[in-house]
Amino acid sequence: MRKTLSVLTLSLLAGYAMADGNTNAAVGGGLGGALGNVVGGALGGSTGAAIGAGVGGAAGGAMSAKDGKKTEAAIGGGLGAAGGSVIGNKVGGSTGAAIGAGLGGAAGGALGNSMAEDNDHDHSGGHKHKHKHKNKHRD
Repeated sequence: MRKTLSVLTLSLLAGYAMADGNTNAAVGGGLGGALGNVVGGALGGSTGAAIGAGVGGAAGGAMSAKDGKKTEAAIGGGLGAAGGSVIGNKVGGSTGAAIGAGLGGAAGGALGNSMAEDNDHDHSGGHKHKHKHKNKHRD
């Protein structure tokens, strides 16, 4: 029951986040988290898997997000992948950890990207001022 509830919750979060056009950050965070989990698990067991998932999810989220939202996508992808790895390991062993890291990284990367403030400062519109140079050719 707990396994189904966790998967359902992560699926809903990932679906909500990707509905806002954050597919790139979701895919990057998910793939980075899953790959980091596998490599970290081979090097350092379950603790290494969680650390690897966090680092991989952060890197994947940051590399695939828009310029103004990289930090938030990295934080979301890293935390989501690490948390998904730990929960997945408890529920389904090393395979569950890899799946959890992928789902958590995808959801976290997309949510971080979605919740980030857009740092593109658009100055279009508003008043345009001309600078007049009075007395330019004064004799």
